[in-house]
Amino acid sequence: MLPCDPLLRRRLPVSAVPDTNRVIQALQQCLPSVMRWGGAVARRMRQYNIAVEGKSSGNANTDALTLADLTVQELLIAALRDADPVLRQVRVQGEETTGDMSRFASDSPLAVAIDPIDGTKQYRDRTGNGYSLICHLHDDFNPLYSLVFAPDMGPQGTWVEVTPTRIVCGPDDPDRTARQVLDTLPDLTAPRTSPGPGIYLIGFQHRDAQRARDVDALPWRNGTLAGRTSDEMQGSIYPLMAVGEYVGSLIHSPNIYDFPVSMHIARVRGGDAVWVHNGQPVDYRSLWLDERAGMLRYPGIVACSEDPDVLQSLCHLSADWNPVRYAD
Repeated sequence: MLPCDPLLRRRLPVSAVPDTNRVIQALQQCLPSVMRWGGAVARRMRQYNIAVEGKSSGNANTDALTLADLTVQELLIAALRDADPVLRQVRVQGEETTGDMSRFASDSPLAVAIDPIDGTKQYRDRTGNGYSLICHLHDDFNPLYSLVFAPDMGPQGTWVEVTPTRIVCGPDDPDRTARQVLDTLPDLTAPRTSPGPGIYLIGFQHRDAQRARDVDALPWRNGTLAGRTSDEMQGSIYPLMAVGEYVGSLIHSPNIYDFPVSMHIARVRGGDAVWVHNGQPVDYRSLWLDERAGMLRYPGIVACSEDPDVLQSLCHLSADWNPVRYAD
């Protein structure tokens, strides 16, 4: 871990191409505290009517937008801007349009993707506790660092942090700094010996529930897999995957701001995220700009799991499903 002191910038001059390890270390120092602050802001704002207009894809989960989304993204981007100057050498990809993004690189091989409130519809409608703040670093091929904070999962919130070699997950403790909490959470890197059968599904528009029932019929170990839509899942998928309650996901055209955390967890454990039509690993080079929703997506249907057998079953099930997100 890099020290956080006034000499940091002088000792580590900025280079033209950012060093990946230094960027990860800078994010580990910068993000935990500000994501805890953002979580507190989101919890408070949730008590009020803060829905705003702004998206018109026709999908309720995608189109939900609140002042909290805009405010938390503004806060996260400002924190990245004002932290270690190496972070200005990466691109920033925000799900929303707010924030001082012009201060960051436009052509770096590294990018930080931000979803200020993942699960906005549930957050706005106060129908569950699974919303979360998400930041992750990636290159053209893989997620490299991920941090998730779910403010209402548990008494003080729940963390997930993923590095290239380590996965941790557990409850927050405001009596200690956020970084101290993350440094002492249990190491969950090893594949779960008895993972739960849960498979998260979203993006199939009005067919989410139907597709979840299709997954329910897939045999797995001594029973079947258990498809769950966003309305059926209790909590955020990222802690649920980290602790092993869910073994994967099947998502139509997932966006690049939140889904890659699942991909990161799966790949660190030896699994993968693949396009179901050809079984090839998902990367960041073949993206689709969804102009209706104003976000970048992976085209087609993507299966993700730490278990290769689950991946194979999900791909076999959905390989012939319609890869086009919108019917019109």
